[in-house]
Amino acid sequence: MINGKKVLGITLARGGSKGIPKKNIYKINNKPLIAYTIEECLKSKYIDKYIVSTDSKEIAEIAVSYGAEVPFLRPKALATDTSTSADAIIHAIKWLSEKNEEFDITIEAMATNPLKTATHIDECLEMMEDKQAPYVVAVNQIFDQHPSRVKYIEDGIMRDFYPEIVESRRQDLTPNAFIRSGSIYCMNTESLLKTKARYGKDNSAAYILQAGDVINIDEVNDLLMAETILKEK
Repeated sequence: MINGKKVLGITLARGGSKGIPKKNIYKINNKPLIAYTIEECLKSKYIDKYIVSTDSKEIAEIAVSYGAEVPFLRPKALATDTSTSADAIIHAIKWLSEKNEEFDITIEAMATNPLKTATHIDECLEMMEDKQAPYVVAVNQIFDQHPSRVKYIEDGIMRDFYPEIVESRRQDLTPNAFIRSGSIYCMNTESLLKTKARYGKDNSAAYILQAGDVINIDEVNDLLMAETILKEK
């Protein structure tokens, strides 16, 4: 609870994964990927209830073994390649509401970034309260992928999406560019239910993660990199 507001923590972990089979429970340093997120969420000083939403009995059993609650198995219709994360989170909120469990704030901690910490989670919640923002999203700065350097091809010729000064160095690119980290989404529950979105265009506060706290597990190389970073940590 933060400032009298009840907080629901949630991690989505569907069983299907095209790039890396069983990605959410793939072992990194002998620990399932999802376990890193579960352990940090359980350390949060503000989360009142933490659950994992999954359609997989295997993931559910592993999540429970690491201390998470798995009060239901997510319907298959909300665990497809085209299902949105917002829809799955809303399903969980409504399921809990039917059990008379209501929450003012919902925070999603994504299993695919195992580098987040309880401190990051709690600071997102504190930022939401400090700024009175309906959403807080974890972001990280990008350099070589700055919009000025992103191009499209027209008739074989490279064109700018966003004006780039020729031969500019990456440290000269302005304004600074950021991308959603795929790590933490903090949401006012009422706003989420109203908009059916985890963030808004002009009302989402940005919580900046450092480069060493961000990795998204999409490919096998990401697993190897995460393993190395977590060993060092």
